[in-house]
Amino acid sequence: MQFIDLEKPDIRKPIVIAAMQDMGNVGNIVIDFINDRLKTVPFRRVLVPYPNYVIDKGGYIDYEQEKWEYRYGNEGRMVVFGGGSGQPQTNQELYDLCQEVVDTAKRYSTQWIYTVGAFHTSRRYGKNPKTLVTATDQELSERIQKLGFEATPGMSYITGFNGLILGLAKENGLNGIGLYAEIDNPQIPQYRSAKSALLTLEKLTYQKFGSFSELDQMASEIEENERGD
Repeated sequence: MQFIDLEKPDIRKPIVIAAMQDMGNVGNIVIDFINDRLKTVPFRRVLVPYPNYVIDKGGYIDYEQEKWEYRYGNEGRMVVFGGGSGQPQTNQELYDLCQEVVDTAKRYSTQWIYTVGAFHTSRRYGKNPKTLVTATDQELSERIQKLGFEATPGMSYITGFNGLILGLAKENGLNGIGLYAEIDNPQIPQYRSAKSALLTLEKLTYQKFGSFSELDQMASEIEENERGD
C-alpha cells in the first residue's frame, strides 16, 4: 500500500468517521453522503498497488486502481475516511490499513473514532430500521445506553474493516464507537439503514448533515423495482 499526503491540514482533535463497503453498502453510503453534504476536502490518500479484479465492459476489460481518501470538513472538526467500493483483500492489508487510520487519528490528537456498518436481522422493521451501538469498553457503552441508544445484542464477531478498526482504537487508547444499522437483505444497497446510522451519528456527534430525502428516494426506487420483479 502507498500512503500519500495531498496537503497538511491545520486540524486538531477532530471526530474521525471511518467505514468501508460492507453488507448492504451501508458503510460506504454513509461516508459518501457525509463527504457530499459537508463538502469535505481530501488531504491524504491510500493506494492499493494492484486490483484483485478486472471489469469486463462487453468484449474488453479495464481495471481501476483501488484507493481510499482521508477528507476533512466542518472547519476541521471532522475527518472522514473510506467509502468507495471494496475492502483490503488480505488480512495483512486490512491490519495495515486499520493501523494507518488509527495512527493518522492520533497524529491529529483525535479522541473519538466512529465506524458504521450493517447488522443482519430477521426483524420486520418496515421503513424504520434501528441502529445498534457498541463501544470499545463497557463503561463507555453504558454511558451511551443511558443516552437512549440501544446496544448490540449478545456476543457476535464483527469482521472486516468496520470491526478491526474498533479493536485497534481500543489498543491505542482511543474511544471507539461502532454503529450497526439493521438490514434484511445484504445483497442490495440499504439506503434506509444508512439513513438510520446517519441520524444516530448526528445525535452522538452533535453534527448536522442536512436533508435525507435523497436517501429516502433511492430506497423507494429500489423497493419499487423489487415489487416489479
